[in-house]
Amino acid sequence: MEKKEVSCATCSMRAKYDVNKKSFVGRFWRWHINFCPGWKAYFLSLSAEEREVLSEKYNFKKYL
Repeated sequence: MEKKEVSCATCSMRAKYDVNKKSFVGRFWRWHINFCPGWKAYFLSLSAEEREVLSEKYNFKKYL
């Protein structure tokens, strides 16, 4: 079984959140990252500095 590459860095829902945080898709994406196993894997694969930047940008403190 191959290890699947997560595409959180290029996620279209994440891009919509970046453009308009209050859009339906943006709000859905922000809610979704609280339990998404792909986002967790992506987030924890980043360096501590990159995690800190994303944590501040998305107000995400779950895996710090």
